[in-house]
Amino acid sequence: MKQLIIRLALLLLLVSPMSILKAQIDKGELVTGKLISSEIAPTEKHHYKINLEKDQFAFFKLMQNGVDIKITTYDSKGEKIEDFDSPNGKIGPELFALISNEKGTYVIEVTAFDEKEPSGKYDLTVEIIKPKATLPNEQVDEIFAPWDNKETPGAAVAIVKDGAIIYKKGYGMANLEYDIPITPSSIFHIASVSKQFTVFSILLLEKQGKLSLEDDIRKYIPEVPDFGTTITLRHLASHTSGLRDQWELLSMAGWRMDDVITKEHILKIVSNQKELNFNPGDEYAYCNTGFTLLAEVVARVSHMSFAEFTKENIFEPLKMSNTLFYDDHEKIVKNRAYSYHTDSTGFKKSVLNFANVGATSLFTTVEDLSLWALNFSNTRIGDSTIINKMNTLAVLNNGKTFGGALGQFIGTYKGLNEIQHGGADAGYRSYLTRFPDENLSVIVFSNSAEFNSGTIAHKVVDIYLKDKIKTEEKDVKVETTTDTISIDLNILNTYVGDFELQPGFIISITESDGKLSAKATGQSVVSLIPLSATEFEVEGVDAKVEFIHNGGENIKLFKLHQGGQIMEAPRLKPFDKATVKLTDFTGDFYSVELSTTYSFIVAEGKLTAKHSRLSDFHLNPIKEDVFSGDAGTFGQVDFIRDSNAIVTGFKVSNGRVRNLYFEKIN
Repeated sequence: MKQLIIRLALLLLLVSPMSILKAQIDKGELVTGKLISSEIAPTEKHHYKINLEKDQFAFFKLMQNGVDIKITTYDSKGEKIEDFDSPNGKIGPELFALISNEKGTYVIEVTAFDEKEPSGKYDLTVEIIKPKATLPNEQVDEIFAPWDNKETPGAAVAIVKDGAIIYKKGYGMANLEYDIPITPSSIFHIASVSKQFTVFSILLLEKQGKLSLEDDIRKYIPEVPDFGTTITLRHLASHTSGLRDQWELLSMAGWRMDDVITKEHILKIVSNQKELNFNPGDEYAYCNTGFTLLAEVVARVSHMSFAEFTKENIFEPLKMSNTLFYDDHEKIVKNRAYSYHTDSTGFKKSVLNFANVGATSLFTTVEDLSLWALNFSNTRIGDSTIINKMNTLAVLNNGKTFGGALGQFIGTYKGLNEIQHGGADAGYRSYLTRFPDENLSVIVFSNSAEFNSGTIAHKVVDIYLKDKIKTEEKDVKVETTTDTISIDLNILNTYVGDFELQPGFIISITESDGKLSAKATGQSVVSLIPLSATEFEVEGVDAKVEFIHNGGENIKLFKLHQGGQIMEAPRLKPFDKATVKLTDFTGDFYSVELSTTYSFIVAEGKLTAKHSRLSDFHLNPIKEDVFSGDAGTFGQVDFIRDSNAIVTGFKVSNGRVRNLYFEKIN
């Protein structure tokens, strides 16, 4: 459903310069099996030392208890090895490892991720120290060591090289209630990795002369509204249609993602839409709606259900005997892995009741998906024309590319050409990456929401392509109490203010104790590392923020450099929030497009949104008649007034929905 590398906006929010380092505290030496409990303040860095012999593998477990922890490892020379930060918030495990290249003292650095949060506690243990693996397969096992136990959900991996599966294995548990382990034949829901099968099905029908990528979607699904411009099947397959995303629409309408959501539900909400996000082909915006529509096109053209078509034309010919599109939420699937997430009580079930296909809902195993990966290099179904179309970058109306192809993403990894897609639904995490020039594919599935399938897959790639990947010199060392870069406070103060990166995405920069902090719409406070007085590296992300000087006055904008793109965030005009009369915006507001109503009231001095199926959330003024919501689906709310200055409605936008209209009805 939600592509893990997508949503540029979620990466763009990692913005805040830092010029003063946290206080470094030496916490002593770590010993295998000895539990260390500690409390950490947001202004502290805890350093632990561990003595290792040459070529040893050390595995650690840190349990967070009320604080979101980030871990950084350093080698015996003080050079940074790796950062670790699972997406599990303030509760649960941070599992990490390091491998010693030489005998010496290594450092584990523990910091609180959010400097604005209060102190919290954690427990740290060294679980294993053993000789490092030397064979590739054993090195893969080391990567998955944190999940190789009977108490947690886990993962499955398959590596395909030169036309054959050279390694496959399962780790952890497929079902925690019945103690069923994961194996290479365990069946996972693989979320958005499904999309390439949807595209392939469309291209099979095109090869048969039954449709064309350039056809208007309304030729096959007339229920799609006429927006006054043509939306082609190609637009749908390349995320350039301009359609609003189905999951965001459903969430705004009050649906939960564990509700039963069928194809009919999605088609109905799409048929009610009045506007597009943008003109088809003008932009790229990840859109699940397009792939649900493509699957329906396949069904209507072939006179078969999408599940039946893919079974007959893809899965059976490739002998993918444990693969199906799951279009019935009550269907029993043997050997299915169930999904989980963590909270303060431990692991909990992540329930998924999807009964829709195309954008998601492919059930398969790492073994079966290996057969699919092999078809790209040794074609058994389809032909080279289909493969080439899928592997070709899509082009916008302005002639530019954006990294997306048809159902896949194309780029480079450490100097090597890569074609990949990831997926995330409920607690399922999946990733398929292919390196066609090296005849290598890596497939990683997990049933734990805290698992980063893309990161782990690339660690596996590093093992098998170590002689071909390009490495960079490490120059990050353990920090001392001396600032490497000092920025004048007067300069930092010119960066303070609210900046609008895109509609519904406001970044507020504040100064405190010589530091600049930033909070993006609906997100927590984060930090940047200064490269100079004007440029800041986004910690943990391949991105850079550039503040544009304004002759000593407050800057008018900053630029974000990421993924080969540069986005500008202009400063919002000064705005006194205290002058806002919140009662102007109260009342009931109805959306015809969503068939739902929100009630806005003033409670405890805040404009509060209420919905019959959702938790209450607040709307915060950011400029005249414009609010930001602390619920992700209400990124920016623009209120509309009539000629008498009476509020008559509003338009709401977020990352994948723009300007959806609500009319005031009471």
